[in-house]
Parts: sequence; C-alpha cells; structure tokens
Amino acid sequence: MVKDLDLITQFESGIKTIDRTFFDINELIENVFDLLEMQAIKNKISIGFDREYTQSYQVFADEERIQQVLTNLIVNSLKYGVKNGKTEVSLEELNEEKILVKISDNGEGIAEEHLPRLFERFYRVDKSGNRKAGGSGLGLSIVKHIIEAHQEKLLVESTPGAGSEFSFSLQRVTKEVRSTQD
Repeated sequence: MVKDLDLITQFESGIKTIDRTFFDINELIENVFDLLEMQAIKNKISIGFDREYTQSYQVFADEERIQQVLTNLIVNSLKYGVKNGKTEVSLEELNEEKILVKISDNGEGIAEEHLPRLFERFYRVDKSGNRKAGGSGLGLSIVKHIIEAHQEKLLVESTPGAGSEFSFSLQRVTKEVRSTQD
C-alpha cells in the first residue's frame, strides 16, 4: 500500500514520468491473461479476448505501466465477478492514431452514484469493510494516474447486476510517431 501511495504521489507531483516504447498491445494482454489465469480459475470466471484478433496493434506507451493498468482492471473484474462469469478484453480502432482497449465483465456492476468518485484514492464501493474481495482502494486511482500521464482518456460504464466496462485510449504507432522517436 505504501508503494502504491508513493507511486500516486510521484505522478501527482510530476516526479514520476512514463517511459514510452513501441510494443504489441495484443501480446501484453495475453501476458496479463497468463499471469491471472489461476486467479480466474479459482474465481470460476473466464478471461480472454472478445474475439480472435488477427491484426497486431502496435502502441507507443509505457509497457510496464500499461501492464499495471490492465492487471488492476482485470483483477477488479475477477474480484467482483459472478461465478461462471466472464471478463473480456476488446480492441477497437478509434482512428489511425488511437486504439481503445476495453475490459468488460458481467459481474456485480457499480451503482451510478459511485461512478464520479470511483477513481479517488481509498474510495471503495463496498463500505461494509468486508476485506474478502476488497483492496486498499488505490488500484483505480493508480489506473487513472497512469492513463492521465499518457495524456489519454479513461472511461467507465456500469449497470448494477449486469457488469462494468472500463476503457482507455492509447497512441497507436504510426509512421509519424515512429519517425519522431527514431
């Protein structure tokens, strides 16, 4: 928890920056699936892509931090998912320069009144203090800070009893992006 707080503070103060590189987002997502496979099996929730992606999507971002974003979002969907549920990741081309990564589940969902505060540090939807599924309340705050450090957008849509969808945009690798970095 101290490391998470320190990371948030570093992003807020501008001390922490992101280290952008070119990488294949499909491969990174597959790696996250592999890391979380045992937890998904334990929770009886399937994880995977929404469909087969034959095209590789190259992005220009901080690979380690985007892995942290994906891991935090998928872990949350596993914590609050329903037995025999599913968590899916989809990729959508917004335009030539941006890709949208969506993590959706058919879990508990989040009531509308919680959505405005969802990314605040220590904010937890479950106020009961039940730590069975809960965490520190820092995971979504970290996600927000990492996506903002990339100067990208983070969105959430949720329906209680039907599930949630978290999505964020990333810079696609274009000839212009590659030439400015070479």
